[in-house]
Amino acid sequence: MPRTRNPYPTEFREHEMAFSKLKAALRKAAARTIPELWDVIAAAIETFSQDECMNYFAKAGYDLN
Repeated sequence: MPRTRNPYPTEFREHEMAFSKLKAALRKAAARTIPELWDVIAAAIETFSQDECMNYFAKAGYDLN
């Protein structure tokens, strides 16, 4: 059976983990208006630590120095 080729280059795979976390927060909040949505996004972004964000970039191959 042939391997399925991943449609994303290696450097774009790591962002999927961050978006997964953001989407989970959006689903949990179930915001129904645009102002509520922006409030949920702002709160969700605050849950990402600096170290977590740096790890996403490092795993994607970016030089952090």
